[in-house]
Amino acid sequence: MGNPKAFLTISRKEAGYRPINDRIHDFGEVEQTLNSNDRRQQASRCMDCGVPFCHWACPLGNKPPEWNDALYRGDWELAYRLLTATNPFPEFTGRVCPALCEKACVLNLMDHEPTTNREDEAAIAEHAFGEDYVRIATPTRNGRRVAVIGAGPAGLAAAHDLNLMGYEVTVLEAREDAGGLLRYGIPNFKLNKVVIDRRMRVLRAEGITFSFGQHIDLGALPAGYDAYVVATGTPQARDLNIPGRELRGVYFALDMLSQQNRILAGMEFKKDQLVSAKGKDVLVIGGGDTGSDCIGTAHRQGCKSVTQIEIMPRPVDGPDDPKNPWPAWPRTLKTTSSHEEGCTRRWNINSLEFLGRDGRLTGVRVQPIDWKANPEGGRPLMVEAGKPEVIKADMVLLAMGFLKPQLPTFADNVVVAGDAASGASLVVRALASGRQAARKVQTMLG
Repeated sequence: MGNPKAFLTISRKEAGYRPINDRIHDFGEVEQTLNSNDRRQQASRCMDCGVPFCHWACPLGNKPPEWNDALYRGDWELAYRLLTATNPFPEFTGRVCPALCEKACVLNLMDHEPTTNREDEAAIAEHAFGEDYVRIATPTRNGRRVAVIGAGPAGLAAAHDLNLMGYEVTVLEAREDAGGLLRYGIPNFKLNKVVIDRRMRVLRAEGITFSFGQHIDLGALPAGYDAYVVATGTPQARDLNIPGRELRGVYFALDMLSQQNRILAGMEFKKDQLVSAKGKDVLVIGGGDTGSDCIGTAHRQGCKSVTQIEIMPRPVDGPDDPKNPWPAWPRTLKTTSSHEEGCTRRWNINSLEFLGRDGRLTGVRVQPIDWKANPEGGRPLMVEAGKPEVIKADMVLLAMGFLKPQLPTFADNVVVAGDAASGASLVVRALASGRQAARKVQTMLG
């Protein structure tokens, strides 16, 4: 620990976002970066705690005290080696992770100014690629073959680790490219897809084989492999089956998000296939990150207005959460860069009916509700709390999460990883699950 008193003299400094009136006109990444000196100063704030709760909170078991100290000392290469000892793709998590480690930081308990671990992580990864610290590994092969079904975060992490263990790894993916929701769900303004492409070049150079357009029947896995990792994610979005669901203008969130990312990648769609918010009043149903991504995308497509509704109560404003105190993740109100760009947000709103004319959506009938304790225990009971009203909308985007897939019974040489195993979760948890799956395969095959 180079400067044990830095946390007392240096305040938390974030890179921040590009100006709103600039960023909403393109899909470039909204987050800015600090210069190297400021970044090292931020790294110096890490206190090297006797009990590093950041390490405890991270699903990957990242060790911020070690790599923050290396960064502070200016040893960027060592920082990268320490970081990638636990995290195979820090350039992904450095952009899209909610930073569980920061909420568990002792400085967050003391003054709500935790170490900037996520931004430090992203800076270390970018510096490593810029300075050629990212080395191509040449594993010694052990003669065993493993198929990874799915090229999302969990599948890529499993493939990465299995390859380094010496297995001959083939990744089979249904879509046209790798990344899963990193590529087809998360907008480019949060994660530029060149970042994924850059890592893919490394994985290919290290010997992993990728085969796209492969729609695998999970009940009849392809022959010729010693083990399988099923990392197919949660492809089925949660629907809202209320009257009027068939109206034109009601879409799943990923209908919009994945199409927009494909358009930015050069794919063309016919006019009647476009899921565009241009000139429309948009209603996003669902208050999570996917809903937030829809808001930012709608603005960039030129929407007229955006409203976001959520059936659950408004979270506490924070920064503390009495029901989920430090070092656990606080369930407090989250305002994203997309929310800052303009959005009406409402909570405790239940959707009753999609309204339309001539087959097209014109609005949604909703009703304020409240929740009361269930006398029999379990899920609280919904009760009416106001009269129904109509929200004008030309487009509705359903962003209510995903259903955990129902998988067949697999043979003993099959390991399930990521969202396919747990249901929809964080990218960092998918990476951790993929790494754990690789270790299970290694134990299985020896």
